Amino acid sequence: MASVAELRAAVDAAVQQVNEGQAAIQAAREKLGEAQQSLAAALDGGAHEAVGTAHASLSQADQQLEECFGATQVAIEAAQTYTAML
Repeated sequence: MASVAELRAAVDAAVQQVNEGQAAIQAAREKLGEAQQSLAAALDGGAHEAVGTAHASLSQADQQLEECFGATQVAIEAAQTYTAML
């Protein structure tokens, strides 16, 4: 069985990996925002159904990434709460 110090170090390493994942999520959200702005500029005034679908899909993707970020934050907090109790 691992010592408390080893367990804390392993949890800290996992939290660091989650932090890196969160940074990737944030970068993806930024890129999606840029893509949505570019799409809006390119298709300004476009009334075709596909234009609306594209915008709605990008918005949905951003919302799901935001939810993913929130879930990872809950995981970090739970892991840190656990290690604080060791």
